[in-house]
Amino acid sequence: MSWLDQITAIEALEDAAFDPALVAAMEARGSLIKDRAIRFSTPTFKEYDSAEVKGCGKNSFPAFSITGGACALDCDHCQAKILEPMISAIKPEILDQKVRDLIMLQDLQGFLLSGGSNRRNEIRYERFYPVIEGLKRDFPHLKIAIHTALTDEAGAKRMEAAGVDTAMMDVIGSEDTIRDVYHLDRPVEDFEATLAALTSTSMDISPHIVVGLHYGELRGEQRALDIVSRYPTKALVLVVIMPFYAKPGTFKTPATADVGKIFLQARETLPDRQLLLGCARPAGMHKRVTDAYAVMAGLDGIAFPAEGVVGVSQAIGRSYHQEHACCSIKIGGDLGTGVKLRSCAA
Repeated sequence: MSWLDQITAIEALEDAAFDPALVAAMEARGSLIKDRAIRFSTPTFKEYDSAEVKGCGKNSFPAFSITGGACALDCDHCQAKILEPMISAIKPEILDQKVRDLIMLQDLQGFLLSGGSNRRNEIRYERFYPVIEGLKRDFPHLKIAIHTALTDEAGAKRMEAAGVDTAMMDVIGSEDTIRDVYHLDRPVEDFEATLAALTSTSMDISPHIVVGLHYGELRGEQRALDIVSRYPTKALVLVVIMPFYAKPGTFKTPATADVGKIFLQARETLPDRQLLLGCARPAGMHKRVTDAYAVMAGLDGIAFPAEGVVGVSQAIGRSYHQEHACCSIKIGGDLGTGVKLRSCAA
């Protein structure tokens, strides 16, 4: 039975529309991905539950914003709304106290540090680094991930010295997108320079590419993939533009087949790299189809997986596991490649 026949027999995907040629192309490469276990990430900064994968109510890996909901860049696709569900920690002492409380009360394993950018797409973390240093000194097990925005070699070294474990930044492959969507007067080369600076450190680097960032059109994604391929990153996180964050009428939703083609291009461009589908992507049936394509294309992880993806994994013979952490970082030891999903107490 073909992959298309198998996945459309899954109850959650009975009404889904798949591109037969794309599914066939993914199936033709099936032998290359069958031994790649897939990780379903359910970080605790968002409520989540599905019929196949359960969320966790504990704050084992929350996200903090050092600017609260404020961002000077105010990109067309986000308008700072991604910051809203994060825990506000606008002063270093607030971050320190909240993290320590969560460690003592809810067995915090790590956290994501983020915030709004200035007009140059930079986030001023400097006054928070002493807090990170103190937390890592007192709790060596704590895993800390950070959204870097644009930075230079000195900034990357300062993150490393503070004890940041994983650094993440967006890689944009189109000057038009940088100018029109980000309202930013900086070239693609500045994004590549940031990636070069980050990968010169000992931190694990997990850049992000937003599929359809140019108002829902594909523009610059392959160039971004080529940039990432030139540097020793731990992983690449792919996300999909979500038009409901933007002003009405400014963005269209990318076709699921276009998204699936980028997944396949990413797997072919980065055959040995960890490829992860991050939190941001359109909801509903679009998400179910997108996530199914991610499994079939050979991505290595999916954050907040849609209904049906466990069935897709089983149908094509990929093992899976779950972790309550940001998709870009692992907490605890080696999770193995079995099919057992981790519980909240794990």
